Amino acid sequence: MHTFTTARHIPATVDRVFAAIADPARLARWWGPAGFTNTFEVCEFRAGGRWAFVMHGPDGRSYPNENRFADVEPPSRVVIEHVLQPRFRLTIGLTADAGGTAVAWAQTLEDADLARKLEPIIVPANEQNLDRLSAEVLRDASGT
Repeated sequence: MHTFTTARHIPATVDRVFAAIADPARLARWWGPAGFTNTFEVCEFRAGGRWAFVMHGPDGRSYPNENRFADVEPPSRVVIEHVLQPRFRLTIGLTADAGGTAVAWAQTLEDADLARKLEPIIVPANEQNLDRLSAEVLRDASGT
């Protein structure tokens, strides 16, 4: 196994950040790297719930995804298991900090060799995901 971690401070309450993850319409707006859009088939945001969707890349390609929400602990933790290849487990932790929320993002791939090969894609993609989450939270706060 191999884990990629990153963190972000978002100047908003834990409840506001969690709401951007828990609401399927909002999740669809920010999930994925820059330039991607999503079409959700199902998003059962609860422990054990299914999350199936297609990510549409800026190159016009479509990427089917099948996930399971392994754990949901409002408003502090969400664990997502990606059940297609590459198999991984993503843990998103939210903690109140000075002036907002500390977001901890840990993505663990089952196959360490594959993780090393995908690292040049995964590392910037995870940063872009957090950029997009931050923008969604702040967009909601501004009402735009």
